[in-house]
Amino acid sequence: MAVRLSFSLLAIASVLACGEAPATESPATIAIDPGQVLVLRDTVIPDAVDAPATAEPFITATISTKLMGRVLEVRAREGDAVAAGALLVRLDDRDLAAKREQADAAVRSAGAAHNEATLQAGRLRALFADSAAPRAHLDAAEAGLVRAEQAVRAARAGASEVEALADYAEVRAPFSGVVVQRFLDPGAFAAPGMPLVRLEDPSRLRIVAPVPPSAAVGVRRGSAIGVTIEGVPATGTVEGVVPLAGASLVNIQVVVDNAAGRFSSGSAATVSVPGTPRTVLLVPAGAVVRNGDLAGVRVRTGAGPVTRWVRLGRERGGMVEVLSGVAAGDSIIVPAGPAGA
Repeated sequence: MAVRLSFSLLAIASVLACGEAPATESPATIAIDPGQVLVLRDTVIPDAVDAPATAEPFITATISTKLMGRVLEVRAREGDAVAAGALLVRLDDRDLAAKREQADAAVRSAGAAHNEATLQAGRLRALFADSAAPRAHLDAAEAGLVRAEQAVRAARAGASEVEALADYAEVRAPFSGVVVQRFLDPGAFAAPGMPLVRLEDPSRLRIVAPVPPSAAVGVRRGSAIGVTIEGVPATGTVEGVVPLAGASLVNIQVVVDNAAGRFSSGSAATVSVPGTPRTVLLVPAGAVVRNGDLAGVRVRTGAGPVTRWVRLGRERGGMVEVLSGVAAGDSIIVPAGPAGA
């Protein structure tokens, strides 16, 4: 063994002195734990395309009001979980009280005018039937009744509008979710359309990943697809495939269940779009040895274990693709200890 070790060191020193790269195959010059011997076999895997994206909440809303007034109370704080219909912001609606009185008075006045027009039209119909009133008087009474009916409808519509505005004095959550931002504090002045609170529903996340159209050929709505969120694998459901305007790409929209709150919105995500199956060689990640930028595997040969430098591809669940350097049928050694020992 001492003779073999000396010879190997001498050979390596000669190569380095000549400035040449390491050989593709080199005898093992250190003691190797035999570990497990694995015979490489061709493995058919889908050629997936990994598309980077961002996980966003499935439902989000920036809530505002149609009412102008001072903010009396803000019950929602960032991070609060609220149920649908929960009170978020309350505004001062005292100005609406006067408008409500005016609307109610308009409804009463229009109703009284309608009653009078109805009686007048009824009397003239009877007189006209007895030939005691001319046709022109009856037509005028009928027209007055129509105008009175329209006035009643207009007054009631005005009252409904005031009541609808009154509902905006109490801003409530349109769905269950989490308050992620509030824009006003008590005492501030709110105007129509001004954002008050932003609400998100984190129970589901939407991931939109742009890919080339050729990569999305086999993707169908409702099919399951693999995703990774902040390095954690998960499974999503394809919501749709939408062409991206102004680019030769399509957006694959994926919905991921997040009822347990495992993931946060805004997290980095990757969508693994399945492609055409291809044949590869896979080795356990623990079988890979490294020497600087070089990666290799220990191959069992008739002359003993040798280290063969290889070119690696992607890692898949503890297995690594080997693109070159070994072939199907080669026997590699998976050390019992840590890789590269």
